[in-house]
Amino acid sequence: MKLFLCSSFLVLLVFISCNNKPKITTNSESKELPTFKALKTNETIIIDGIMNEDNWSKTESAHFDYFYNDKKKDDKQKSTFRMLWDIDNLYIFYEFEDKYLTAKELNGDGQPYNDDCAEIFLIPVPQALDTHFCFEVNIYKAANDLIFFNNYYNGESVGLKTFNPDFEVEVTYDGTLNDNSDIDKGWTMEMKIPISVFGFLGEFEPVKKGNSWRFLAIRQERNEIEGARRVISTIFPMPDDFRGVHEPFHFGVLKFIE
Repeated sequence: MKLFLCSSFLVLLVFISCNNKPKITTNSESKELPTFKALKTNETIIIDGIMNEDNWSKTESAHFDYFYNDKKKDDKQKSTFRMLWDIDNLYIFYEFEDKYLTAKELNGDGQPYNDDCAEIFLIPVPQALDTHFCFEVNIYKAANDLIFFNNYYNGESVGLKTFNPDFEVEVTYDGTLNDNSDIDKGWTMEMKIPISVFGFLGEFEPVKKGNSWRFLAIRQERNEIEGARRVISTIFPMPDDFRGVHEPFHFGVLKFIE
């Protein structure tokens, strides 16, 4: 299993004790944040893009109700998010209504976020640190996985793409890709992310009942074959002066429950 290709020292230095100390929220602020509750699963989850297991119907579901760059009447399409966990893995399921299935990126560490794409950003502690883990996967299962550093140096944010974790993804879709002459129905994505990919950084706030992480789930929705316009929708609201999704102070809370 691939873990960190960068040194543990580098990640620890920047994530916990870099000179630009990570900002955190207070406990009182955390109580006011939107929260998603992920249920512990007691059954084996098969990663096939289909919700065959009973536990998917028992965990919370949430919609991506916050839209950005929507300009046409068909831009606001329904998206549903679910998550489960066990002692070894996080399980994520996306359901997307989509009239125009569109994607171009086929390569890993490319730009799947310019396509129909599902994303999840995770901070494995309950505070809004300046660093988060990103998993971005398009309908072709082309993945861009990285560690993102906000305000790394002189106000510049960077992504470390040498983070290449092993995780499972499966996609199903109902329609035709890259053909806007017809109307498609939608697509699903199912992920299994081993907790081990977070290394020792996942041990500060272990995945167990009662603990919390910070996170954001995002949909990139591309409806036009030409150009690069896409609609962004999120599970939690972004600020009115929306500048992008990599703003950890606007991440919500991921609560692990049984």
